[in-house]
Amino acid sequence: MRRSSSALTNPVLQNSLEDVDLLYEFLLAQLKIDKGLRISIKDEELASLRKAAAFDTVCNDIIPKSLTEIRRLSAKLSNYPTVLKKEDFERTVLTMVYTVYRAAQSRGHQKDAWAESFVSLYQALKHDLMFSDSKKPSQ
Repeated sequence: MRRSSSALTNPVLQNSLEDVDLLYEFLLAQLKIDKGLRISIKDEELASLRKAAAFDTVCNDIIPKSLTEIRRLSAKLSNYPTVLKKEDFERTVLTMVYTVYRAAQSRGHQKDAWAESFVSLYQALKHDLMFSDSKKPSQ
């Protein structure tokens, strides 16, 4: 979505069911977002895993962090002509996690703006899931 050039700088987190489980563990173990908006896994043991390095790269170098970037992503996704690629889907989900965190930490108008961004991302993913479901062959 943003910076990409190779598998090393453009990692995909979910290549197997075990990877999906691990990503879920990362999120359940709680994330820490510092004042510089860097995201890290609180659990030191989980944070030391090789997949955690890819998670760090995606969360800190790839997903959008500003409302403007997130709104741009939402607009792009709402006009996406095909099913999202796996990495775009997972990054959008992680952007949603980040957006919810920012909404929870904000007040007033900012809280509303973050919440609206979350809803837009949700609608784009829902559209993607419905689009992919409609493309399955009939039985």
